[in-house]
Amino acid sequence: MIFFSGGIIAVLLIIALLKKDQSEYLKLFLFCGMVVPTVLTTAYLAAATVAENKSSATGGPVHWHADFQIYSCGQPVKLKKPTGLSNRIGTPLMHEHGDNRIHVEGTVQDLTRVSLGNFFESIGGKLTNTLLVVPTDNGDFIMQNKMNCPQGGQPALQIFAYKADEQTKTITQEKLSDLPGYILSPSSKIPPGDCLIIEFEPLKDKTEHICGFTKIAINNGEYTYVK
Repeated sequence: MIFFSGGIIAVLLIIALLKKDQSEYLKLFLFCGMVVPTVLTTAYLAAATVAENKSSATGGPVHWHADFQIYSCGQPVKLKKPTGLSNRIGTPLMHEHGDNRIHVEGTVQDLTRVSLGNFFESIGGKLTNTLLVVPTDNGDFIMQNKMNCPQGGQPALQIFAYKADEQTKTITQEKLSDLPGYILSPSSKIPPGDCLIIEFEPLKDKTEHICGFTKIAINNGEYTYVK
């Protein structure tokens, strides 16, 4: 529809430029020939946008955030730095800007598209319940169960989520069971947006790490941390 209308308008513009001596009939024809496709295309795009929003899981465009930290054998792991004009790694829907923050921007047709597993896939990595591949400036950094840490011990991939309850203004820590299938909390501000701590460490029930904005909110009394 868009390309067809654009083609018609382009042809009519060429005719208008080449035909210096135009009759009133030709002027009217050229005018209507440009206006009608423009109006129809605008109406089509508007209708398509409304239909997409109504059929989406989020009811329209969203802008969600989730902070994260990654540790392997006690050492932080950093994603590769974003490059280019977009200053991001990932897709328009799900990406990171070099700020240790997952950004979800756009209309979400299916909530599984904003899962934690889909985020790592979108940035060129991979996440399963036993494997994490992180693209870094030095290549892919791999953490997989049954690998060992330099200092010894038997590490395992674990993810802890700090989740906020807006009604009680409390934050609790939850150890995830389905790592790639976890769906981000629908919030632009953190908290109540998630703080995700990803660790390749010996098995434990809780993490001592916490994201900066989540810690600030607790220290400022905006939320109570329920251990």
